[in-house]
Amino acid sequence: MPVNMIVCCKQVPDPEAPPAVFKVVDNKMSLPPDVKPVIGQYEEFALEAALKIKDTVGGKITALSVGNNFVRDVIKKALAVGADELILLEDKAFEDGDSWSTANALAAAIKKIGTYDIIFCGRQSSDWDTGQVGLGIAEILGIPAVTLAREVEVGDGKARVHQVIPDGRQVIEVALPVVIAETSGLTLRYATLKGIMAAAKKQPVVWKPADIGLDASQIGASGRRAKLDKLFQPVKEGKCEMVGGDTPTEAGANLAKRLRDAKLL
Repeated sequence: MPVNMIVCCKQVPDPEAPPAVFKVVDNKMSLPPDVKPVIGQYEEFALEAALKIKDTVGGKITALSVGNNFVRDVIKKALAVGADELILLEDKAFEDGDSWSTANALAAAIKKIGTYDIIFCGRQSSDWDTGQVGLGIAEILGIPAVTLAREVEVGDGKARVHQVIPDGRQVIEVALPVVIAETSGLTLRYATLKGIMAAAKKQPVVWKPADIGLDASQIGASGRRAKLDKLFQPVKEGKCEMVGGDTPTEAGANLAKRLRDAKLL
């Protein structure tokens, strides 16, 4: 049975950039122009999970992203590796959203798309790491969600999800439609030359807030329900204290006493 899948992809600053280049200015993250954006790591895992299902049973993959000023060569990677369609919610009004306003926009777009069996998300984004958007989409749409997924199999109108748990894995069977949040374990395949050339010719569909039935007060910064009080880079300090003694035995006893006094033992 072919499966209609939507993969939520996020364009984020390259997490492999050196930490020293990330600065906080006026309670916002500031990056130099040489830090290029990429599709988030967990979103790549989600995309690969969808591609594996498409390889096995067939179907359609729609990549969906929300934000502004997308770098086309970056976000079109989803098309290059095998997604069939790319829809961008692209407008200044979508900027600086929190988990709620982002999930609200994505859910509205998914309702407009209309036909879906599985909505894939990453377990968390590579920039803010909240891990809430996928569950928010499921709540708004009124469908089940499975998080920390590693493998997904589809058949008979159900998905069998191999879910990571603290002491191993468990297999969950859930009826479609469902939201599945992928964790690590999959590596996104490389784009073929044919796929890259096809993606270059294919233009994404761009939707504005009005196209998904929302106004500016429901999305982006205006639709935030979380307040960011302070964004800062922690100051890391360290000091070294030498604990000695006349003999190794005495030095060991002095060290143990020092650790007990510091409540580390």
